[in-house]
Amino acid sequence: MASLSVAIAFGVRLLLVLLFLPFSALDKILNFKGAVGQAREAVHATGPATVLILIGLGVEIGMSLCILTGFADRAAAFVLAGYCGVTALLWKQFWAPGDFWAGGQGRALFWDFLKNFALAGGFLLITFGTGAGTVESFFADPLASSHPYAVQAGP
Repeated sequence: MASLSVAIAFGVRLLLVLLFLPFSALDKILNFKGAVGQAREAVHATGPATVLILIGLGVEIGMSLCILTGFADRAAAFVLAGYCGVTALLWKQFWAPGDFWAGGQGRALFWDFLKNFALAGGFLLITFGTGAGTVESFFADPLASSHPYAVQAGP
């Protein structure tokens, strides 16, 4: 039963980071020029856009690995939650195309915007836990691991 518990804990974390590692990170690597082009929509210059993509790549790979391994996973999840929020605000601007109710790209961006924030909520559950009592432990030691694969003995 302990191995099933560990497998489920790992699987849940894998589902949370699967978008970033391997898919988004691999897409940034294989289509680096296109990724920089997309980043230029927000910063309008190639140099800063390239830096943004490299930072994003580092965040996606590094923080995902921390979450999967349990190493400083709460801090990593906090960073990924912020990353989801920032990317939603920069690249999922559903309000920009115009009339939301007329359909088109604005509605699609709206759902992507909400998905980013829902994913951020999942990462914040790793960061702070599921109850009010676990929030204090994050603030007491933000770089501590949550020990996601530790199996406690039964009652």
